[in-house]
Amino acid sequence: MTATQQQQSVEQLSVNTIRTLAIDAVQQANSGHPGAPLGAAPMGYVVWQRFLRFNPKNPDWAGRDRFVLSAGHASMLIYSLLHLTGYDMPLDDLKRFRQWGSKTPGHPEFFHTKGLDATTGPLGQGAAMSVGMAMAEAHLAARYNREGFAVFDNDVYSILGDGDLQEGINHESAALAGHLRLGRLIWLHDDNEVQLDTATSQAESDDVAARYRAYGWQVLRVADGNNLDEIEAAIREAKADTGRPSLIQVRTTIGFGSPRAGTSKAHGEPLGADGVASTKAALGWDYPPFTVPDEVRAHMDATERGAKLEAEWQAMFDAYATQYPDLAAEVMALLKRELPGNLESALPTFEPGGKGVATRNASGEVINALARVVPGLMGGSADLSGSTKTTIKDGGTFGAENYAGRNVYFGVREFGMAAAGNGLALYGGPRPLVGTFLVFADYLKPAFRLSAIQMQPVTYVLTHDSIGLGEDGPTHQPIEQLAMLRAVPNARVIRPADANETAAAWLLALEHGTGPTALALSRQDLPVMPRNVEGVRKGAYVVRDVEGAQVILVASGSEVSLAMDTAEALSGEGIAARVVSMPCMELFREQDRSYRDSVLTPGVRRVAIEAASKQPWYEWVGHDGAVVGMETFGASAPAAVLFEKFGFSVENVVRVVKEVL
Repeated sequence: MTATQQQQSVEQLSVNTIRTLAIDAVQQANSGHPGAPLGAAPMGYVVWQRFLRFNPKNPDWAGRDRFVLSAGHASMLIYSLLHLTGYDMPLDDLKRFRQWGSKTPGHPEFFHTKGLDATTGPLGQGAAMSVGMAMAEAHLAARYNREGFAVFDNDVYSILGDGDLQEGINHESAALAGHLRLGRLIWLHDDNEVQLDTATSQAESDDVAARYRAYGWQVLRVADGNNLDEIEAAIREAKADTGRPSLIQVRTTIGFGSPRAGTSKAHGEPLGADGVASTKAALGWDYPPFTVPDEVRAHMDATERGAKLEAEWQAMFDAYATQYPDLAAEVMALLKRELPGNLESALPTFEPGGKGVATRNASGEVINALARVVPGLMGGSADLSGSTKTTIKDGGTFGAENYAGRNVYFGVREFGMAAAGNGLALYGGPRPLVGTFLVFADYLKPAFRLSAIQMQPVTYVLTHDSIGLGEDGPTHQPIEQLAMLRAVPNARVIRPADANETAAAWLLALEHGTGPTALALSRQDLPVMPRNVEGVRKGAYVVRDVEGAQVILVASGSEVSLAMDTAEALSGEGIAARVVSMPCMELFREQDRSYRDSVLTPGVRRVAIEAASKQPWYEWVGHDGAVVGMETFGASAPAAVLFEKFGFSVENVVRVVKEVL
């Protein structure tokens, strides 16, 4: 056998090792998706073995390429690759696929399994996050690379299934990537013509290639998804076109080699003992379950080449640090998510009294103050930057003509925007902000959820936070959105009562490095209260106290000023009322019992006020309290009229308090 034949032999053996590890794990778990790994294994092999830059002993190496398995149900494909290339992925974890405590959950989970660049499974989102990663690479390269020093020089790869391409977010993200001309982005379409229910021809008839070309992508085709050299040639052609993202359509067979090959039955069920045996026979595989042949282990182990790649990058970066010490220090701070020590002093202070300030306007001032000292702060809005006040002045526009720009025009693509925000954060360096109206959180909620699952510090600037936006009417007035966002674990929702609370909220958002923060901000002006950063940091605090309080009025956002006015009116009737501002339920819940009791004194009746769904507030007022909130959708009228009609008036809150007492 010639050297070339030996190389081809070990390569095919490696591909079949990936396949058999996948079907063995699915069979042992009696759960999972064998079809996609069987068909896409050659694709995964070529990307990981012939192109991808990574170091399995340092999964977080900044100089690595990024790989996102958007078709997350094919998780055993990437787990097999992690094991074979030398990551901390023992064979025992493959044997414990989908079991409690293993490193191999049913879908890839970032932060749970080292070597993954994103959590995937909700179709469409993985590829959409890879767009954000490519944006991050382009942005950081434009800002920090210097001649001879390619500090940021990474390709971003993603493998997608037919379902990924059908999801609405795919259209949003692909159009954005084409517009931005993200030439380091390469998507490989596992084009097997089958999905879970049926053949794709029963669900679609659009010309995918034409659609992507219209988006501004280079579209390539691999006719034989088992031909490693053909896949390699297509990837090389994709890499050569640095002015366009590339879609490579790879014709594969779902469940390749199995009795269910080419059918929907191969998608999401174990093959069964007989099916596994038949598949292995078709592949010419004569080894016990979970076997990695010695020659495959030696061939695919990337430990040595990964260490060499990182050492070369580190030597380059050390030289960069010598020549550009300030830039290098800034790069390291970005990658470590370090914040300047003077962050609180950088916040603007708003003086109480005088004209009120809409919290969206206050947020705009704070963003620009922070942008001067937090170089990673960047992002934009879904065609609403003038309304959400998310523009960084003098920050430039991010785009093909200026990737160093800090302001991104995402267009009316809320879901794609939020997913790109996740990708920006996952890449490392940027501290992304994304903005839209609070009511449109419905459009981006799945990405907000993945921000929380992946523990990514994306700041969501959600303005026009109540019926107070007025004449636009019920389609634009959020009611249930705050409750929806507050229900997401590991997420913070902060609804500041005034400009100073808004500044504190931004401080907390940037300090929170392990989850998203949603800022719910007003369109209408609100009275300015004295600054109390520590009060906001604790989630709730007393803004008006009295001796022997008979009732506690607790509110958030614009309704805090209503609570203050109500307390004054109650005082005139001989009823002592404490007022509590609760901008963040999640932070207040984290405080110890003694602090919570000092704010919401046990035994004192409570009335909560918020121009939104009542549901979250019963935790704080109990069965003997009351909530003044929304039980219907809003209406189209001036804000003052709406607040009066829906019961957000001093007279109505006084009436409710008297009923409670």
